[in-house]
Amino acid sequence: MSNLDLILWVAIPYAAVAVFVVGHIWRWRRDQFTWTTRSTQLLESRRLRAGAILFHFGLLAVIGGHVVGILIPESFTHALGVPESLYHAVSAGAGTLSGAAMTVGFLILALRRAQVPRVRRTTSRTDVLVYLTLGLMLATGLYATVGVNLLGHGYDYRLTVAPYFRSVFVLDPRVQLIAGAPLIYQIHVLCGFALYALWPFSRLVHAWSVPLSYLRRAPIVYRRRQLSPARPLLSDR
Repeated sequence: MSNLDLILWVAIPYAAVAVFVVGHIWRWRRDQFTWTTRSTQLLESRRLRAGAILFHFGLLAVIGGHVVGILIPESFTHALGVPESLYHAVSAGAGTLSGAAMTVGFLILALRRAQVPRVRRTTSRTDVLVYLTLGLMLATGLYATVGVNLLGHGYDYRLTVAPYFRSVFVLDPRVQLIAGAPLIYQIHVLCGFALYALWPFSRLVHAWSVPLSYLRRAPIVYRRRQLSPARPLLSDR
């Protein structure tokens, strides 16, 4: 285990988590007025609608797949009688569909931000960093899913990458597991840590602003305004 491995797989992960937590607290206390998506819907809505739907639905599916793949060990699915071939087929198939949807949505949003002048003028340097990180993260993730696991010989990340993440969660990082993983997986993981570090300082914070109060709010009734007929003038006697 080299010093570089310790920096990459111990120092960077915990530093990213610390920045993620402390950064959110700082921004909430000091800069709540920018806790928003800074929506550009009024500047262009057609491509925004298509890209946002594909990106967010794909993102939810991708997050679900990562949670299952990382938190559920291979021994658990074996105990349930799930063959590895079946797990591999479902994982690769679902990952390809969700990753493709997320990627297409991301490309629509990225091209929209680059091609629409009014939207481009609202783009900050942090937005550019987030887009670059997300783009690299999507490219490596899609290649690992399609190129390695679906079309290639496959790689059982549940024996290396997933146990590494679980060891980080319990503050006992098993560096040797991730250090021996293929480079494409390592880049994908590092992009994830970078995104965590950027999160508190970008428009990604809107993910925590779920309008749960709307579920218990009394409905607002809108009525059409009807002008009452004019009163007749008093007739001359």
